[in-house]
Amino acid sequence: MPNDAYQHIGDYMMPSFPPQPSDLGFLFGTRHGVPEFCEAEYALWQEGMFQRLLVSGGKTGGHARSEAEHIGERLLALGMPASSLILETAATNTGENVLLGRATVAEHMDVESIRSVLVIGKVCSTRRYLMTLQRHWPGLRMSVCPVNYFGVPVERWHEHDEFRARVLGEFGKIPGYLDCGFLHEIEGCTPYPQVRL
Repeated sequence: MPNDAYQHIGDYMMPSFPPQPSDLGFLFGTRHGVPEFCEAEYALWQEGMFQRLLVSGGKTGGHARSEAEHIGERLLALGMPASSLILETAATNTGENVLLGRATVAEHMDVESIRSVLVIGKVCSTRRYLMTLQRHWPGLRMSVCPVNYFGVPVERWHEHDEFRARVLGEFGKIPGYLDCGFLHEIEGCTPYPQVRL
């Protein structure tokens, strides 16, 4: 694939929305790169980027404990107070992360007062997180702390086998997700690039 095609795909899949102080931090659960996620999250909290953090993720991959419980335990060990954490422990996909996460937040906060969210998630899934929020929790000002645990700079994503596979896998699914109504495009962002995989 030509290098400019990789650049178009990378720009689309990993858009830049630099972290901003927000009403809520939203960590999309994962089993990959958990130490890196927790360190990034804790640093953002220390910087005052948010006071409350939603961690959403259920029991995936045959594990007995949910992603949210596993991540929450590590954050507590780092020094984040339990009063700052909101754990959603049932979601098994990104749509459920947002829908169940919002419902869980509503048990702890006035959800109508939340105007901004700082997303923390895998760098290769940045676009999907934002488009899912746009679909199921519209009207938020979104910023992102993308966690890159692949060991190469983001601009060289196509040179790393796993990084490339994850980005291209996500890229290929976007049109189908849009057709099914799972996602909404983000106003002001680059349109889906027409490149051959």
